[in-house]
Amino acid sequence: MLKAYRGSCHCGAVTFEADLDLTQSSYRCNCSICRRTRFWPAVARADGFRLLTGESELTQYLFNTRKNQHWFCRVCGVQAYGVGTDTPIGLMVDVNLGCLEDVTDEELSRIPVTCIDGLNDRFAPPVHAAHF
Repeated sequence: MLKAYRGSCHCGAVTFEADLDLTQSSYRCNCSICRRTRFWPAVARADGFRLLTGESELTQYLFNTRKNQHWFCRVCGVQAYGVGTDTPIGLMVDVNLGCLEDVTDEELSRIPVTCIDGLNDRFAPPVHAAHF
């Protein structure tokens, strides 16, 4: 069931609201950027994400195929969200679960996780995934 969650970067310059169903799977990926940043997203549809403050504080990083937009707060460096532009559901927003303000550790521990092998560009579990 969709529920509106509020979130922010570490310093609070960037705030957002996202409609998420935390009973659905989140994702952990081993691609070069997700591995380095430990990015843990849940998926919101484009119309289910609202940037509330801090648009001027965001900086974008693109790499490789340049299909996914990685948005970081230029003040504290936290990636609060990313935008997938070429996905099976069309435009989607990957919300960093670590940035949600109204979710307890207990709730986070119950969110299902699907591990994907982004390093080898496969939407399948990598051989080794226990560490992420």
